[in-house]
Amino acid sequence: MTSVLTGAFDIGRPDLQPKPFAHVVLDRCIEPAAEAALLSWFEVEAPWRLVETDFYEQYEFSLLHEPLPPAITRLFGPVPLDHLRQQMARTFDTTLTRRVSAVAHKLVPGQRIAIHNDYLMGEETHRLTVQLNRGLTEDEGGFFMLFNGLDPADVYSVHRPVSGTGIGFAIGPDSHHAVSRMHGGERFTIVFSFYAEPS
Repeated sequence: MTSVLTGAFDIGRPDLQPKPFAHVVLDRCIEPAAEAALLSWFEVEAPWRLVETDFYEQYEFSLLHEPLPPAITRLFGPVPLDHLRQQMARTFDTTLTRRVSAVAHKLVPGQRIAIHNDYLMGEETHRLTVQLNRGLTEDEGGFFMLFNGLDPADVYSVHRPVSGTGIGFAIGPDSHHAVSRMHGGERFTIVFSFYAEPS
């Protein structure tokens, strides 16, 4: 799927879905060896910090601004991040700046992310979320949901947090999404953010 030169993350050439906002659903976007290394580190040594806002409570930290083990550092170097940026630009038919951020998220039982759109004028314009976990069951929750609008009952699609899968989407006023409450296990996510060139 990927090479030493391009890195562990690869979205391939997915079909862009226009509704309810531009997005792609990825059956696999991370190499198994990288997935295993990240999971082991996330579970034991990663520097998680609890963050609480008005619409979510989760643990998180920046993968680009924290000391990382060598095996993890190489996954987020300039070359693999630029490879991913180019793939996202091609997929969403846009021009992205070289700025990329990568943040790790962790949800545990009782936590969720309420409906929101991530839209902030002048901030990130595209996002890729990569799921990592030890095989969450349907009863354990943590579903990624896309909505047709702000009404929580108006669900467009629901996606199980199957490890190794991903969802990429364009951020805008209508990019409403959420993560359902966790009832068991741990749900890890790597969130890559990208920034379009000003039009």
